[in-house]
Amino acid sequence: MTLDIPQHLITQRALQQQQEAQELVLAETGDDGRQYLLTSATCQAWQAMKQAASRDGIALLMISAFRSVARQTEIISDKLAAGMQIEDILMVCAPPGYSEHHTGRAIDIATPEDAELEISFDTTTAFTWLQANASRFGFHLSYPPGNSSGFQYEPWHWCYEF
Repeated sequence: MTLDIPQHLITQRALQQQQEAQELVLAETGDDGRQYLLTSATCQAWQAMKQAASRDGIALLMISAFRSVARQTEIISDKLAAGMQIEDILMVCAPPGYSEHHTGRAIDIATPEDAELEISFDTTTAFTWLQANASRFGFHLSYPPGNSSGFQYEPWHWCYEF
């Protein structure tokens, strides 16, 4: 399926194409049976970071990991079918081929005490812990307020850099 996303919506924000990972490992299986895949190095870094957070009394939950280009297309198609405008969708969702999730190095993180994928995540002790410690494990916050990619602020989205 093609989405016919106008090229200017990508180029004006200087979005970088992301290579879809080919070698992935099972990082976790959610309570709902959903499997979360990451690159091997990202998985190792995630497990180490999650364990360190746990030792500090912080629960980190993985709620999204690898996402294929095809799945990204489905997500955007569903939003279009629900009546959203493509310009609005692309403020919260990368175009297919441009999502860090394609790389197998991006993780969306939640905590049991806060709603998933909400900006209020930045008021949690988990977020405070991530800000102070994630870089030790190779993770960075990809979309801080006013990020150059033009995405909304996503305090839950962290990417591993090797």
